Amino acid sequence: MFDAKLEYYSSLEHKVRWGIINGAQSTDVEGIMMNEKKSLIAANWKMFKTLTEAVSFTESLQREVGPLEDREVVIAPPFTALAAVRNAIWRADFKLAAQNCHWEEKGAFTGEVSGAMLRDVGCDWVILGHSERRHIFGETNETIQKKLAAVFRFGMLPMLCVGELLDERESGNTFAVIGTQLDRALAGLDADRAGQLAIAYEPVWAIGTGKTATPEQAQEVHAFIRERCASLWDKMIANRIRIMYGGSVKPDNVDVLMAQTDIDGMLVGGASLEVESFKRIVQYQPFGETN
Repeated sequence: MFDAKLEYYSSLEHKVRWGIINGAQSTDVEGIMMNEKKSLIAANWKMFKTLTEAVSFTESLQREVGPLEDREVVIAPPFTALAAVRNAIWRADFKLAAQNCHWEEKGAFTGEVSGAMLRDVGCDWVILGHSERRHIFGETNETIQKKLAAVFRFGMLPMLCVGELLDERESGNTFAVIGTQLDRALAGLDADRAGQLAIAYEPVWAIGTGKTATPEQAQEVHAFIRERCASLWDKMIANRIRIMYGGSVKPDNVDVLMAQTDIDGMLVGGASLEVESFKRIVQYQPFGETN
C-alpha cells in the first residue's frame, strides 16, 4: 500500500497541481487544471458487493491502476458500503458516488436516503435516472428533476442517465425520447451548475444484454445530447459537460468507444465488478493511438 501511495503522489497530476512541471508557477496551476476536461470512468455496482468485498476492490484498484493523468474514477457501491469505501479511498482521482437519492432533506420516506445523508457520508456524485430506476421502480422525468436539484443543493454533482428502449429506437424515436428526458430533468438548471454535471447515455436495449451500440450509434446520440445542452444554455457550457456512455461496456470495446469525439467517459455495470476488467477500462487507450 505504501509503495502505491508513493508512486501516486509523485505522479504527473500532482506535479501539475503543485506547479512544478514545465516551469509552471503556483499561480498557473488553476488555469492548467481548469483547461482539462478529464474523462470520467464510473463503476456502478448496483446491488452487488458486501462491505468487505467493496473495500477490498477499492484498495486493490487504487494500488494497481497506476497514475491517471487525464481521467477520474468514480465508485458507486450500494448504500451499505458507502462509508467504508469512502474511508478506503486515498487517491484524489478516485471519487465516491451513490446510486440514487430522495429529493427531500428528511422525512417519513421509508427506505429512502436523502442528499444530506449522502453528503454527510462523503459522496461526491449521485447517479440519477438510471434505466433500472425508471423502468423497474417507475421513476419519472419530474421526480428525477427534483432529485437533480437536491443533489446540487447538498453540494454534490449529478450523473444523469438518459436512454431509449429497443422499440423506441426501432420506431425512430431515439432523439425524441432523449430530448424529452433532458428537457424535463434539466428544467430550471442554471448555466453555472449545468457545466458541472455529467450525462450518461445508456441505450436500455444494451444494458446487461451483451449488446452494445456501435461506436457510430453512440457518437450520434452523444452529439445530439451535446447539441441539446447547447440549446438549453450555450455551446461553451455544453462542451464542459461530460457525456458518458453506458451499455455493456467491456475491456474489448472501451478503446474504440472512448475514441469518439463526444464520448467523455464510461458508466460501467457488470464489467466493473472485477478488478482486472474494470482496471483495463480505466486504462483505456483511444483506438488508433499508440504509446
